[in-house]
Order: sequence, then structure tokens, then C-alpha cells
Amino acid sequence: MPARVRPRTLHFRVMRPGDASGKEAAMGLVWLIVAAVVVLVIIVGLAKSVRIVQQGFVGVVTRFGEFKDVKNPGLAFIVPFVEVMRIVDVRETPRTGDRQQVITRDNVAVIVNATIFSQVVDVRLALFTNSDYLVSVDNLARTSVRAVFGSISLDEAFSQRERIGSLLQTQMEEATDKWGVRINRVEVLEISPPDQILQAMALQKQADQEKRARILESEGQQQSAVNVADGQKQAAIKEAEGAQQSEILRAQGRRQAMILEAEGRAQAIASVYAAIKQQSPDPTLVAILQLDTLAKFAESANTKLIIPAESSALLGAAQAIKSVMDGVPGGTGA
Repeated sequence: MPARVRPRTLHFRVMRPGDASGKEAAMGLVWLIVAAVVVLVIIVGLAKSVRIVQQGFVGVVTRFGEFKDVKNPGLAFIVPFVEVMRIVDVRETPRTGDRQQVITRDNVAVIVNATIFSQVVDVRLALFTNSDYLVSVDNLARTSVRAVFGSISLDEAFSQRERIGSLLQTQMEEATDKWGVRINRVEVLEISPPDQILQAMALQKQADQEKRARILESEGQQQSAVNVADGQKQAAIKEAEGAQQSEILRAQGRRQAMILEAEGRAQAIASVYAAIKQQSPDPTLVAILQLDTLAKFAESANTKLIIPAESSALLGAAQAIKSVMDGVPGGTGA
């Protein structure tokens, strides 16, 4: 008869919290959680301690709310959970304000719009001396625009935009220098007067153009008359110079003729004198020559002879000589 097999009974043991193995498992779980938290804290700390500052920006580091340092562009490290870094834009930033109505010095209401080009030059002043420097610059620009346009007339506003920009920049810099913000320039974009003023300005411009046209026309006529007078004057001067030159040439010709005539007479007299001297003249021959000269003068119809008393003897002698000559055979009277 086969042997009877006794069935086995399985006994299960329930773990109780007070057991040593349960404590070990609980401690393992706790350490695992602690390790995970530590790793997470390390990762978060590393993430917070390493910051990247882009070009054109700077990082302002504060420690427990107090200013600590300024980080330049690049990789920056801070103490996590202790220091905080705030990124500030230090590039030149154009900010176009809203269109606003201002009143000029001559009581004309115009709509004005301007662009402010500002730049942060001292980040410490910009963050810790003003609650919001961007809003402050915008509000300051509004008040400055009203003040500057209130000190100029409408005509100056249209013709002196560069001067207006300089005035705005100067007035704003007095306040922004304390905030660490520099105003590089101010550009006036729009100046819009009312429609009635535009129509009046158009009529005034048209009247000014007509006035300038009439002035230019009168100046042209005046210049034309001056040119004609100058031409006549130059012509008269040239004519007078020509007449003067002609008279000078004629005078020089007469002078040369008289000189030549005098030279001819001198040569003739010299020849006659030489011929008479060669013949050894006596008083009778001289008296005959004088009588012949008087006869030549008497031949002219415009010649009047006035013979002084002392010349009567000369005439008598000439008459006697003539009588003698008439009596000579073969002789001729005059």
C-alpha cells in the first residue's frame, strides 16, 4: 500500500511597520527623494547662476536688493537665490510720441509730433533714480514740446525745424542727465495747423510770389535801362576819344606841315642870302629888294600896308633908283 503524502501548508507573514526591513525601505525612499530634490536644486541653481547678456545690453546685478555690479555683454555668473540680474537696453532708441496740440506764441493751435532719440549711458542712475525712465522721457518730451512751441511763432515753426529740435534737446537734457539718459537728437515729424490757417498761408504765399514777380520785373527793367545808359555812355566816350584822337592827328599833321614849311622857307632864305652875299650887294640893291617885297604884299586883296614916316625916305630912294634905271639904255622900270 503506497505511503500517504501529507499536504504542506503555506504560511504567509505580514510585514509590520515596526519591523527592521520596513524601516530600511522607508529610509531608502526618503533618501531617494532628498537626492532628487538636491539634484533639482543644483540644476535650478546652475540655470540661475549662468546668464547670457546680448550685445547692446548690459546686466545690472543686485544682491538682496542692493546694487552690486554691471555685467558687460557675454557670459555672466551670479550667485543663485542671492543675486538678481536685470537686463537693460543701452542702444539708441527712437521713441515717437503721440500727436499733441500746442499753441504757438502768436496764439495758433497746431498739431505736433516729434521723435526722441535717447540712450541710457548710466544704467545705475537709470534704474535707481527713476521708477521708469522710459515713461519719464515720454512725459518730459510732451511738456518740452509745449514749452518750446509756445515761445516761437507759426512762421518760425515751419522755417526753423532744426532750431526747434536743438531747443527741445537742450531743454530735455537738463532733466535726463540726472536719470543717466542722454538725448542724442530730436526730430520734429509733423506740424499741422488748422485748415483756415493753411488757406491763409496759401493766399499769403501767392501774394508773396506775385510781389516777387513784380519786383523781379521792375529790377529787370531797371537793369535794362542801366545797361542801355552804360552803352550810350561808352559809345559817347568812344566817340569823344575818336574825335580827340582825330584832332590830335590833325594837329600833329598841321604842326609837321608848318615845320616843313618853315624849314623850306629857312632853306629858301638861306639860299637867297647866300646868293646875295656872293654878289656883294650895295645899299641900292637892298632897297630894290625891299621894294620888291612890298610889291608882293600889295598884290593880296586882304593886305593893308601901313608905312611909317621914317620909311618915306626909303620910298623916295626907291623912286629915284627906279627913275635912274629907267634912264639906262636897255633897263626896265619895274
